[in-house]
This record gives sequence, structure tokens and C-alpha cells, in this order.
Amino acid sequence: MSERIATVTRNTRETQITVTINLDGEGRLACETGVPFLDHMLDQVARHGLIDLDIEAVGDLHIDDHHTVEDLGITLGQAFHQAIGDKRGIYRYGHAYVPLDEALSRVVVDFSGRPGLSMDVEFTRASIGRLDTQLFWEFFQGFVNHARVTLHIDNLRGFNAHHQAETIFKAFGRALRMAVAPDPRMVGQMPSTKGSL
Repeated sequence: MSERIATVTRNTRETQITVTINLDGEGRLACETGVPFLDHMLDQVARHGLIDLDIEAVGDLHIDDHHTVEDLGITLGQAFHQAIGDKRGIYRYGHAYVPLDEALSRVVVDFSGRPGLSMDVEFTRASIGRLDTQLFWEFFQGFVNHARVTLHIDNLRGFNAHHQAETIFKAFGRALRMAVAPDPRMVGQMPSTKGSL
């Protein structure tokens, strides 16, 4: 399997973002988005997904965090789509359950080529630090639309909003890790009866 690395830049009037991704990395993150809790969550994705991420982001944070968070999801999704290539020889599906104290979340992903998000999470607080918890949906919606994946996110329990979010992002990283891993029994083969994804 060739190197699975991509760099994507997105420039708008609201944000300027560059993401470099290595799907076969060591779990390293270099990132400063200006949204500290989002940086913390992206670190979970990199570490638990064993994905190297370099992210440069400048956004209109003087308005609020919305554009930066959404556009990061979009740009990360585009980088995934480029890096994964034609998907031959990967597992395609990934899932993970992750607990953190009282909280438990489940994430399931399918590199199907069809964008779809089902997110069943009732955060117990409206914000974590200064980050509006509604923006997590925006991040994941942007990601699935541009990575062209189906993603199911369920927070099964939890009363600490920080724990709820952290279990989601850790499980997201681990589900991605499983889905994009090379399958030794599918070398050179498309993981679909259709012949393409």
C-alpha cells in the first residue's frame, strides 16, 4: 500500500485552514486552532487513530467558533478522502466503544462513499469551556460530507459534558483507525460487491 498522505487547504472569507494527514502515522498532532477544547479533541483523534495531523487554522473567532469548527471538519474530511485513495485493501468499517469514568460512547464508521451522519448525543451542558456543544454536530457533518463516510455517534451514558465529548472523539479516532487499516486478507481488493466505493 502506497503512502497515504494528503494536504488540503481551504481559504474563505471566514477561515484559512490547511490540514496535512498521514493515515499511517504515530498519533502525532501539531495544531493550534484558537479553540482550545477543539485542539484537545483533535489530539484524541490523532492519538487513538494513530494518525499524524498537522493543522494550521485562522478563523473569525471574534465572531464565534462556528466557522472555524465547521470548516475544520470539512477540511479534515477532504484530507481523509484524498489520503484514503480508492479504498482497495482496507477494512472499510470501524467501530469503537470508549468509556471515561461515568461516560460511555459508541462510534461506527463506514467508508462507503456515501455521506451520512446519525448523532444521538444529549450534552449535559451547553458549552465546554467556551465551545458551544452544538458545534460538535457541525464538525462531524462537515467531516462526513467531505470524507464521504457514514458515521454513527451515540453517547450511551454520561453526566459530565467534558467526558461525553472526550469519549466521542476517542471512539471516533479508534473507529477510523480500524476502518482505514490494511486488511491482509483483502490486499488489492475492493471491500464491496459493487467493485467501487
